[in-house]
Amino acid sequence: MLEEALYAAEAVAAQHMYADEGLAALGRELARIRPQLALTVARGSSDHAASYFAYLAMQRLGVPVVSLPMSIVTLHQSPLAVKGQLAVAVSQSGQSPDLVDTMKALSDAGAHTVALVNKPHSPLAEACHWAAPLCAGEEKSVAATKSYITALSAVARLVAHWQNDAGLLAALENLPQRLTEAAAQDWSAAIEVLQPAERIMVVGRGLGFAVALEAALKFKETCAIQAEAFSGAEIKHGPMALIDEGYPLLVFAPRGPEQQGLIALAAEMRGRGAKVLLAAPADVESRDLTLSVADDEALDPLLAIQSFYLMAARLSEARGLNPDVPRHLSKVTCTR
Repeated sequence: MLEEALYAAEAVAAQHMYADEGLAALGRELARIRPQLALTVARGSSDHAASYFAYLAMQRLGVPVVSLPMSIVTLHQSPLAVKGQLAVAVSQSGQSPDLVDTMKALSDAGAHTVALVNKPHSPLAEACHWAAPLCAGEEKSVAATKSYITALSAVARLVAHWQNDAGLLAALENLPQRLTEAAAQDWSAAIEVLQPAERIMVVGRGLGFAVALEAALKFKETCAIQAEAFSGAEIKHGPMALIDEGYPLLVFAPRGPEQQGLIALAAEMRGRGAKVLLAAPADVESRDLTLSVADDEALDPLLAIQSFYLMAARLSEARGLNPDVPRHLSKVTCTR
């Protein structure tokens, strides 16, 4: 896990070289056909990447994005009126039957189907009209790291080309260097707090919520910590009742309009006795963990999860676990 997380910068550079042209062509086609709705189809870490796509596409393109429950198609065979709309599947292996069958059904129903997949020669790629490789290379660790970061990168490239956003495209060119900088951040303070933890709440909002979801999953699968992810806007709608003296919270507060609310939330939770780990850029004095910043704030979540992955791998080992072989899990999960 640690080695593969450290390879993310090289994988993103490879994606720029080998996948960008195809994503540019797809972006131009989407600008031409102008879908009014997009569906995402994914599970696990890939679904968290799909959440990032949803926020980014809605923020920058104004296209509503909905996560599709696959059982609607695979178990209920419900007819979906998706002709002319966009359906995006995200996957590392491209093999899960429910993912493949859903995209086939959406293709047959007239949707423009896209696979962002690490295995370009896979059943999922064959089921879709368009397929773009993530270029993460072989991922041996059960816990996805570089494939998640390259999925976020592919999403950002697609949206940038779709919008013809020169600034975001330029920032993507510099992303490998920024990921290398993020890998050098010292998050050892988190290990000291979390080594004895049995539970944690992970908080984010906006584009950063995709990182909170992914971090919570990694806490569960690699560190055996019961973790839940919440939007900062939802904490006071019930979850705050869980917080008592010493309750650990990891709050991701990257740049953006959501940041000030998350910083204020962290301060309030500290006042309630929680052990708060506030991850924020260097200009936030109250931070506990430092977040690197990208050349476009839309890419800040990629740097946040890069720093987190390295900490999580070390935390797993500090808790006497093997992050490469989580209990009861396998690399390819096949559901129907």
